[in-house]
Amino acid sequence: MNFMKSLVGKLWITITCLVGCILITLGMFMLPYIDTNFGQSESTEIKRLFTIICIIGFLLTTFFALFLFTKITQPMQRLIKATNAVRQGDYGTRLSLVTSDEIGELASTFNHMAEELEMTIKSLNQEKNHLSSVLRSMTDAVITFDGAGDIILINPPGQDLLDQWEKMEWTGQRETEGSYHAYVPEPLQPLFHAVMENGEDQNANVHVQKGVWSVQMAPLYSDNAIRGAVAVLRDVTEQVQLEKMRRDFVANVSHEIRTPLSMMQGYSEALLDGMAASPEESEELIQVIHDESLRMGRLVKDLLDLARMEAGHTDMMMQQLDLNELIERVFRKFTVRSKELGLDLRYVRGPGSLEMEAADEDRLEQVFTNLLDNAFRHTPAGRTVTISARRETSGKGADSVIVSVKDEGAGIPAEDLPFIFDRFYKADKARVRGSSGGTGLGLAIVRNIVSAHQGKIRAVSTPGEGTEFTMVLPAGPAVI
Repeated sequence: MNFMKSLVGKLWITITCLVGCILITLGMFMLPYIDTNFGQSESTEIKRLFTIICIIGFLLTTFFALFLFTKITQPMQRLIKATNAVRQGDYGTRLSLVTSDEIGELASTFNHMAEELEMTIKSLNQEKNHLSSVLRSMTDAVITFDGAGDIILINPPGQDLLDQWEKMEWTGQRETEGSYHAYVPEPLQPLFHAVMENGEDQNANVHVQKGVWSVQMAPLYSDNAIRGAVAVLRDVTEQVQLEKMRRDFVANVSHEIRTPLSMMQGYSEALLDGMAASPEESEELIQVIHDESLRMGRLVKDLLDLARMEAGHTDMMMQQLDLNELIERVFRKFTVRSKELGLDLRYVRGPGSLEMEAADEDRLEQVFTNLLDNAFRHTPAGRTVTISARRETSGKGADSVIVSVKDEGAGIPAEDLPFIFDRFYKADKARVRGSSGGTGLGLAIVRNIVSAHQGKIRAVSTPGEGTEFTMVLPAGPAVI
């Protein structure tokens, strides 16, 4: 710091000027008096002595004034240095001035203030760390916005969510003075504006592409004024899908049961009313009632089987199995039916053994029966249905058996393929069940049986050309 601009410099200059003014004033009165009352030689000596005394007095006065002010301002400099240290974040700074004057009292007050400030900062840091730990441990996304909509606080799940959303067409950012910064994402903007305008909590389900998020947004207050909002987002996509599946399941079961019930009720009322004019008509009505009762029985049986499988209560009789023998038996069973429908059923066996170390023969027969039945019902006469099976060696000691059932039917649209293994799901109108009375649960049962064998199944289809279902089943070590 410049000495002349410091407190010591200003006081020293002030006292120096004051002493100088006093000496000059005294000289103006003393010099005429000396000339009047003393001789020429004595006057000269007295003036010289007066000048020397004035110079010595001036120097002594300014020196002691500078020394005194330095002693006073040294503690002030230490106080300034300590204050700057606290300002820079060193809250442990203390002054060791032990005096009984005002400066000592000021140092004591500073130390107490620094101690209180250090405790306050530690408490704030602890609260901040506690809040950060809570936010990091939350599985829900938490995002805090200020009054302008800028993001001021976000936890890791919230950041991950914004990273996902920013990959879409809108970015969740806005431009300000040539730079971009995070802003309220587009799906949350209606809730944010409602919170800022009404000052009340808002909640809604936000749909973004195929995901659904439950959003709870509340205002943040400061001095009775809304300064922003905090949003808590939870991914409820699975819950929404499960609820939709439950509603669809109830509706589909009701629809599937209502049709045979209505027919059984109608035909039984016709019998009771004596509408059958001959024994043949009575037998026909009874046969319809019997067929519909069998259809209901199959539906209930399939539902029970599917429920047990999905609950993990399926009894699997695992044992060594020659899959080739099983497929040939199923092939012979469906050959007669294929001739009746005008279809060409083929079985193509690849090289290698089809022995499986652990498989449930009855369950796999049910899989092949469901797939072939499904292929027969959707393949017109004159077309071909092909069963193929081969062994695939992985080279790691665990081989697989790959079995496919391919038809030349109407095919399945691409948008319906991901859902064909759902219960009661119907693809386009060309694949609606025919007179054979399928229950709509066959493919769902197939998927569960294949999964129980630790296998996988997939479908590939081209509309108008046909569909191919391919299963990959673990076969165990290669048989030599």
